[in-house]
Amino acid sequence: MDYGLLIIGIAFLLISYLVGIKKQTWLLAGFNEKMIKNKSLLGIVTGSGFFLPLGLLMIINSMIDYHYEGKILTLAIFVFLTIIYVFINRKLLD
Repeated sequence: MDYGLLIIGIAFLLISYLVGIKKQTWLLAGFNEKMIKNKSLLGIVTGSGFFLPLGLLMIINSMIDYHYEGKILTLAIFVFLTIIYVFINRKLLD
């Protein structure tokens, strides 16, 4: 069991809750708040569409050991990040 990955997964679940449900968008770094049309939708998309699946994936990966675990986890993060980035740029930016 990889305890570091478990802690990171739990932190992602906490951030998912804060961003997705409590709408704490100040936790999201690197975006211009003036350009976002709907901050509530931004919280839902990033909280439940990015942080929640990655948190669960990291928790599952911390309990299961298999070959190429790091590469698969990195690829999954990249895919989720790309999907969320494209969605935000197409739907939420002015």
